[in-house]
Amino acid sequence: MGLELYLDLLSQPCRAVYIFAKKNGIPFELRTVELLKGQHLSDAFAQVNPLKKVPALKDGDFTLTESMFSLPCSVAILLYLTRKFKVPDHWYPQELQARARVDEYLAWQHTTLRKNCLRTLWYKVMFPVFLGEPVSPETLADTLAELDSTLQIFEDNFLQNKAFLVGPHISLADLVAITELMHPVGAGCQIFESRPKLAAWSQRVEAAVGSLLFREAHEVILKANGFPPADPSVKQKLMPRVLAMIQ
Repeated sequence: MGLELYLDLLSQPCRAVYIFAKKNGIPFELRTVELLKGQHLSDAFAQVNPLKKVPALKDGDFTLTESMFSLPCSVAILLYLTRKFKVPDHWYPQELQARARVDEYLAWQHTTLRKNCLRTLWYKVMFPVFLGEPVSPETLADTLAELDSTLQIFEDNFLQNKAFLVGPHISLADLVAITELMHPVGAGCQIFESRPKLAAWSQRVEAAVGSLLFREAHEVILKANGFPPADPSVKQKLMPRVLAMIQ
């Protein structure tokens, strides 16, 4: 059996892994695990990942599992793919300091950009639309304000005046960042409108990945407002995990 990737493109870590594998021509079998149907909670999927979380990778007898609900998200899987397959050096540079800059961003984003993007999606769309749970205007306003502050740090400390986060070429840092930012975009937030530097960077990242692949990977998240209400039994199972994820 060749490489298998267990993914749901609703999940940011899954989108990053999917885009990276597709862009670099890495052959894999896609095993879709639909989170909103609770498929990750099944006994069958527990045979792949006992923690019942995605993304997950199987490469023959080797299994590597991670989580959209905890750290370090897709990083270990992305690094495994860069080391096993011949991908262009710009994704995870060999040069010591350039690689350190990628690592620096990936370490920072877990509890900052990722947390705020996830909260924005769930508080603005997933709780009221999918789970039927109201969110107070104050909670939503605080979440959006925190997201805005984090975006400012992202621009000032990481993007600065560079074409990409680690210089002239796209890296894993850019891929992880843009897939995070598509969460608030999917929730209807116009995060690029008042940030021309961020908007120009996002366009460069999309072009580097390829617009067709980028749109394909984000088709699900961009339809988040249209998700039907959750089945009561699925809602009961998901709620504790969702609350743990966004707190």
